[in-house]
Amino acid sequence: MTTPNYRDPWVLRQQMHRVLNFYYPDCIDIRYGGYIAQLDERDGFVYDGQSKHLVATARAVHNFSVGTLIDGPVWCRTAAEHGLSFLSNHHWDDENEGYDWLLEGRDTADATRFCYGHAFVILASARALEAGIPGASDELERAADVIDQRFWEPEHGLCADRADGRWDTVTPYRGQNANMHTCEAFLAAYEATDEERYLDRAYSIAEGLAKTLAAETGGKIWEHYDANWNHDMGYNEDDPRHQFRPWGYQPGHHLEWAKLLSILARYRSEPWLLSTARDLFDVAIEDGWDDDHGGFYYTVDEDGRPVVADKYSWAVAEAIGAAALLGQTDEQYLDWYDRLWEYAARHFINPNDGNWYERLTRTHDRDGPNRGVEVEPGYHPLTNAYVALSVVR
Repeated sequence: MTTPNYRDPWVLRQQMHRVLNFYYPDCIDIRYGGYIAQLDERDGFVYDGQSKHLVATARAVHNFSVGTLIDGPVWCRTAAEHGLSFLSNHHWDDENEGYDWLLEGRDTADATRFCYGHAFVILASARALEAGIPGASDELERAADVIDQRFWEPEHGLCADRADGRWDTVTPYRGQNANMHTCEAFLAAYEATDEERYLDRAYSIAEGLAKTLAAETGGKIWEHYDANWNHDMGYNEDDPRHQFRPWGYQPGHHLEWAKLLSILARYRSEPWLLSTARDLFDVAIEDGWDDDHGGFYYTVDEDGRPVVADKYSWAVAEAIGAAALLGQTDEQYLDWYDRLWEYAARHFINPNDGNWYERLTRTHDRDGPNRGVEVEPGYHPLTNAYVALSVVR
């Protein structure tokens, strides 16, 4: 199989179009509104037509907004408008002020307030604002206000993780994943508005996690912390396959941080940003790349030994985005960029429709249909093709 030239802007656009085409029009829910994100990753049929997950809704709004920004199919704009309207009118809880985590149709099934979910509303609204989608500016402001008033911890310069639906109790757990995506969201908000307050928030989170806290663990970024932002090194050690908070270091998140720090370096002339980005990419390769079979282990221990050896496509996609950005100043990362696309095309990209499989075993077998309400719909592949496009064009 000949791998296309992913340094060609046309090839990247085609990859993005294929991801969008996989979901559209089947994802447009004409019964309840919003999206049906739960499509079988191989054959595309709907396996759950009722569940509306906040992150899936926001990511789809983001994707169709990006489709609009790259002059993709004409239906991208109306699809983005469709999803943003549902996000604003049905995920939003006007009484308690926050976004419900999970709906069944239009009814709340889980009102837990996750910082992670609110971050994706900011990201979606920012991209929608750039794309000229009506209502995006108001939604961005509203979501950012919730982060500021409910999750932001100024004494740490970081965000709390989650609260109940009435904001009565904030869990003591603190996590890097929610903060990483909040950093990503504030970066997008800055790019959409030029408002320095968003850039300040993004920088504060990056400095806190990738510089200050990472210095305590040899430059690597741990996932789990207590309410005072002390490393919780034993969190879920007895449950290393926890779906959202597994024990161990995640090479994929080191790659994602390498990408975010590279983007931050465009706007802040702090030498540590790019040097740390390179270090994080390099340690992800050193600890996380499977030399025998290719791909990144999902989690590793402090010595780089695999804990969960499964391969997730999102980690490869994030590595592609990071390699594209780092390759602007160092050719070796462009070699990885090409190698990663070749790997993705061989193992993760469905040759029939361009969708990416979510998870494979260490030896690249599909171990199941990978179904659930928490789906991403094509967010990581499309986002990082978009990042790469910003470089090659």
